[in-house]
Amino acid sequence: MAASSTADDVKLLGGWPSPFSNRIQIALNLKSIPYDFIEETFTPKSHLLLKSNPVHKQIPVLFHHDKPICESIVILQYIDEVWTKGQSLLPSDSYDRAIARFWAAYIDDKWFPSLRQLTIFAQGEDAISAALKQIVEATAVVEGAFADCSKGKAYFGGDKIGYLDLVFGCFLGWLRLAEKVVGVDLLTETKTPGLVGWVERFSSNDAVKSVIQEPEKLMETLEFLKAMFNASTT
Repeated sequence: MAASSTADDVKLLGGWPSPFSNRIQIALNLKSIPYDFIEETFTPKSHLLLKSNPVHKQIPVLFHHDKPICESIVILQYIDEVWTKGQSLLPSDSYDRAIARFWAAYIDDKWFPSLRQLTIFAQGEDAISAALKQIVEATAVVEGAFADCSKGKAYFGGDKIGYLDLVFGCFLGWLRLAEKVVGVDLLTETKTPGLVGWVERFSSNDAVKSVIQEPEKLMETLEFLKAMFNASTT
């Protein structure tokens, strides 16, 4: 959990509404790694962020002994390689690791942009309808991935929360917000029974509870992002 001082000198530069920051927070919690959380300012972006991630200028950034590691997927793998005691995040089998990385790329590059399109960018009935169709189709693909990767067990990672659980699970707050805003359930017992059960188990884990934000708390951030988008298009 977040702490004021750490034996391993671990710091996380992030933002509480950021699912990518949440992804790392959950991983650190699962591994029982104490860390200092540094809240990014965004407007303007902090000197620390610009210095530590000059290429993308994005959170999260993990600092381990003052060395910055950027990009949440890279950070997850770094955490798993450095802190080897206890629960592993990535599967031990090479093929299973490759499959997990494949689906992680799908979730970040295909599924999440569809969710973002629905919640932030889509305007007007036709655009919202098209965005909704896209995210429903993408979510059905993730349901299939869960069935394949979990092999009938509780999580994408099997019996315990693993790499893909973190990759997808960090978006739960924003997924719930999208459902609230659009008025449509994206996860249902009829179309995504595997994910419905998985959400219950994942959300109840102690490493997750304090990290994933409620939709009501994210609403202000959503309005801010929408305003920024509208300003950029006018």
